[in-house]
Amino acid sequence: MDGLSGDISAMIFKHTDSEQQDDFSIDSRLLKVFLEFDGKKNVGKVAQKLGAEANKLKPIISKLMGLNLIELDRAAGSFLDKVFIDYLNSQLTLALGPIADVLIEDEAAEMGYEISKFPSAHAAELVDILAREIRREEKITQFKLNMVNKIREKGY
Repeated sequence: MDGLSGDISAMIFKHTDSEQQDDFSIDSRLLKVFLEFDGKKNVGKVAQKLGAEANKLKPIISKLMGLNLIELDRAAGSFLDKVFIDYLNSQLTLALGPIADVLIEDEAAEMGYEISKFPSAHAAELVDILAREIRREEKITQFKLNMVNKIREKGY
């Protein structure tokens, strides 16, 4: 699996360090996309520059990854900070009890990340998934409201 499921617009790719041993050819479209990945711009910005939709770049990105020309830069981008993670934990603990921290770590792992390096662009998605674990409607509403306000405050 190449990890390109869902919304890829926040993903950041960089050129690989490995030297390609095999001969291959790429067309101008692949070359344009390849040249845009610099480890700084996310897929959304690359797509915008190229006049395309981010999800339309999935096959090209997959091909470039298959050729070992680019790789996902998991160290790039912005991540949830400790203040946000602590707030998330405290709000989920109010709704579910002490199991909250385990659920947060499990859901982050299920999404392919460690909570300490969780992309801020996926904060709302994480909150939505965690809210599904809450059974009481009033607690779901309060949890979501508090977390949306925190996401806005942090600029995620």
